[in-house]
Amino acid sequence: MAKNVYSHAIDLKKLNIRNAPREEFAAKVIAIEYRGYEVEQCEDGRKIVITKPGGKSVFGKPKKEDILVFIFDPKDNSLWQISHQQILNDITAKCEENPIEGKKLIDLLERTLNGEEPNDFINDIRGLFFHSGEPSEELIKAYKWIWGQEDVNYPNGEGRFMSWAAYEDLRDNL
Repeated sequence: MAKNVYSHAIDLKKLNIRNAPREEFAAKVIAIEYRGYEVEQCEDGRKIVITKPGGKSVFGKPKKEDILVFIFDPKDNSLWQISHQQILNDITAKCEENPIEGKKLIDLLERTLNGEEPNDFINDIRGLFFHSGEPSEELIKAYKWIWGQEDVNYPNGEGRFMSWAAYEDLRDNL
């Protein structure tokens, strides 16, 4: 019999829930806390968090090393699973609002794409000013981790560069 056996370190938290009738047990399972990692702190108090495994499946096989990336707001415990399209829409709106600052934002995003740590140029990120959308810091720090996720899911090298093409096009048309 084939087994799905994984060899990986795991951080376990003891959980004890007594069995119960279907609806009662389901409610208890739903109430289980999410587990994840705080990977980035943002100036506005929100955090970039990841969960692993992320739950992605390809052709029915789970991607064991996949992660999910969220923007977590501790004020209301909200977890926003930000997407490529949401970030692209936000940055596009910023570029329409202010093309000069938009180009700077894309240039800083490219530094992250190329492996630079966003905190190493955080003053440049926080120096950008837009009226629209999310703070640039959240977008760049989220993409650092989304790109890491894509590099894991597409290990032949295309990962992060699949989404990057849209930003090159956007910058070229400013």
